Amino acid sequence: MDDIMDDEIPTSFEKPASSEEFRNWGELPHDVLCHIFQKLGAIDILFRAQSVCSMWRKVSKEPLLFRSIDTRDRWDLLEDYDMEKIAREAVDRSCGQLVEFSMEYFGSDELLTYIADKCGSLRYLRLVSCDKVSDDALINVAKKAFMLEELEICHCSFTEDMIKTVGKACPQLTSFRLNCRGFRLPHLESDEEALAIAENMPQLRHHLFGNKLTNVGLSAILDGCLHLESIDLRQCFNVNLEGDLLKSCGDRLIIVRLPNDSTDDYEFDDAMDESSEYSYYSDLDYDNELDYYDYPHSEYRIDDKDKYYYDYPHYRE
Repeated sequence: MDDIMDDEIPTSFEKPASSEEFRNWGELPHDVLCHIFQKLGAIDILFRAQSVCSMWRKVSKEPLLFRSIDTRDRWDLLEDYDMEKIAREAVDRSCGQLVEFSMEYFGSDELLTYIADKCGSLRYLRLVSCDKVSDDALINVAKKAFMLEELEICHCSFTEDMIKTVGKACPQLTSFRLNCRGFRLPHLESDEEALAIAENMPQLRHHLFGNKLTNVGLSAILDGCLHLESIDLRQCFNVNLEGDLLKSCGDRLIIVRLPNDSTDDYEFDDAMDESSEYSYYSDLDYDNELDYYDYPHSEYRIDDKDKYYYDYPHYRE
């Protein structure tokens, strides 16, 4: 390419590569490249694969590669890149075919509205610690993506009104995960969310919970969600499973996780610090030993937190 410096071009080789030793990855069949790229995922396609050569960049624009957009565990990008811009680019490339979207530690009402307007076929939505996303934005998504089947909300602040509206707007919703921090204090009891689920999500089959509900809320869910197969009650410390309620869970459900069951297999570290004055809140365990990747040519790079570079020098005609 024209913009490669002369000193980057080797002047001699000890042993020239023969045609048998050299493999031109850019000439792989289109369907093979698509299969490889699907294994990479949307984010790595944007940040790595598309920068290899012009052929790979062309393949990287295939909508089918962006039917699933998963941003979980991308700590290497959160500090230095505009994740909302990355997400919008991935959504645009899906050309309305987006089926699964997962967003962690970033996001806004504007981004969720953007997704809702462009992706009516969304089936799975996952929001983790998305503090800037409001009830109204999530309700807007539910009304436009009425084919939604799975919704996971973890460590976000939403009201029971959101649950009611989502349940009514998405009749095919079969999996709802509302993961909150555990509560031990007796005065922190609330069944509003559980009652909203019971009254508005009749097709629910799988439910993951961790909040302030009591036996009243659990009974309402069992009565209102007749297709329920599994429920996770870990860290629902206001639930006291005994007697008829315990029998009802055992008779009807295939899987029941109890309030004090281990959370070792949980994605986040929700172990509670009993010595803390805020012991009714659990803490997330953040990994500080993060790998850092430098993408000098990325259009999403943030420099000094207020300046963007939108440039792909490798692909200038």
